[in-house]
Amino acid sequence: MKPLSYTQISLYQSCPLCYKLQYIDGLKPKDKWYFSFGTSLHLCAEYFFKVKVPPPPSLDELLQFYEQNWLSGGYESAEEETKYKAYGREILSKFWEIHTVGFRMPVAVERMFYVDIEGVKLTGYIDRVDKLDSGGLAIVDYKTNQELFTQDDLEKSLQLTLYQLAAQETWQLPVERLTLYHLRSNTPCSCAPRSETQLEEARHLVLEVAENIAEERFPAVENQYCPCDFAEHCPYYRQKYGGIVPEPKETDILRGMAVDEAVEHYISLQSQIKELQLKFDELKQMIIDFCQAEGLNRVYGKEHAITYKLVEKTGFGEDEVRALLEPEGLWQQVLSLDQSKLKQLATDEEVAKDIKDKLEALKQVVATSPRLWVRRLIEEE
Repeated sequence: MKPLSYTQISLYQSCPLCYKLQYIDGLKPKDKWYFSFGTSLHLCAEYFFKVKVPPPPSLDELLQFYEQNWLSGGYESAEEETKYKAYGREILSKFWEIHTVGFRMPVAVERMFYVDIEGVKLTGYIDRVDKLDSGGLAIVDYKTNQELFTQDDLEKSLQLTLYQLAAQETWQLPVERLTLYHLRSNTPCSCAPRSETQLEEARHLVLEVAENIAEERFPAVENQYCPCDFAEHCPYYRQKYGGIVPEPKETDILRGMAVDEAVEHYISLQSQIKELQLKFDELKQMIIDFCQAEGLNRVYGKEHAITYKLVEKTGFGEDEVRALLEPEGLWQQVLSLDQSKLKQLATDEEVAKDIKDKLEALKQVVATSPRLWVRRLIEEE
């Protein structure tokens, strides 16, 4: 099996079918401006810290590198690209200003890793690893998300968990701090490292995903990113985006009706049923109220009659029944107060007649409900 990365694991968790289409079938997703923008800034952050000896590049050198390595894919217009390119310069200028002061060379920048988890290879790139004064490591991962990260985002980040696992195996040093660096605001958002229990849970997750992939389990799962670039392959969106309408067969499932017409007709009928049910329930209650107020058991229309009865539901009280059956060794047969088994017991030929009589005497009304029965008058005549 090929090595797995955090990106692949995350995509499989989001939608196994999308993972298959992209990483097994080899379909290429469309360019997205936010990927191009994020990668452009990542390259510059790597360039800034990846020096053999201090000092880091000057601001002019950093911005020149930015111009030379700017990625244009995915922008919808030249105006949009120009706007984000200028925004990127502002971000990098602030980044340079913050990190030039007291510059310290990291332990690693854009470091590739391979970790073996019970035969499954985990691979990836860590944006930056710093050495702390305590001797431990700090992991930094750059992000260009719009919103600043919350503590919950940090605690639930599988990416940081896997990077900690990889860093500790690579350098044999404890990771003491995990950071998602929010590039748009140049804000480091940090949290404490994962516990050994959390790392073990992450290992199990990697193994579980690897097993599912090996077993070729690729169901389609809807999520917040739907529809993706492969909608024509998805059972949730294929009919809409596939652009293929099958020819009607001799035995047409939809009976000659177009799919879109069937969908709208179904929803229209569903709405009508709900509306009619409300009217039906309201009218039913009016008839019940009338029968109760007038003391009637039947009301008549021109062609039909409706009979009204108050139906009683009988049952047993637990305390009384238990007091009767337990001394006879019969309580376990009804498994506490099982009403259906009590009724069977009351007709069981092996149970003494006096016990059955006493049991029948314990019956009580536990609920009442009004019922209506409809008859055609011609049947009554």
